Amino acid sequence: MTTTEPVDVYQLVLTDDVEQQNEAFVQAFNSGDGAAFDRLYLDDAISNLSGGPLTGEQRRAAIIEILAKRPQLKARVLRNYVAGDTSLVIVDYELRYSDESGEPVTVRGTCTDVLRRQPDGNWLMAIDRPVADALPDGMPG
Repeated sequence: MTTTEPVDVYQLVLTDDVEQQNEAFVQAFNSGDGAAFDRLYLDDAISNLSGGPLTGEQRRAAIIEILAKRPQLKARVLRNYVAGDTSLVIVDYELRYSDESGEPVTVRGTCTDVLRRQPDGNWLMAIDRPVADALPDGMPG
């Protein structure tokens, strides 16, 4: 599911539909608005997006800094397992960005995400762990 219509990334809601969840995350990520993307996380969520596990304000600041560089993400859901109010989602991803010299870089890998359903029915990210198949030179591991 891919939409070409403009989306208000501050109004994204993660439903029970894992494909809709994936699309919402991709839209928020590709918007370049790190604050909007971070709203899809629980306050105490852990993200490895920066190359190491971060939570709270450190996670938020890292996400804002990374997305300000306007990387573009594609993601495809491979598996989804739900147990009560917890969901494990495994996706293949492709991340494209420009390095410091302006050269295009593509990173592919698999991301393991854990989401928790909130009392209002909305799902939020608890753990976000992308793992690259191979890291470009100079990228932290």
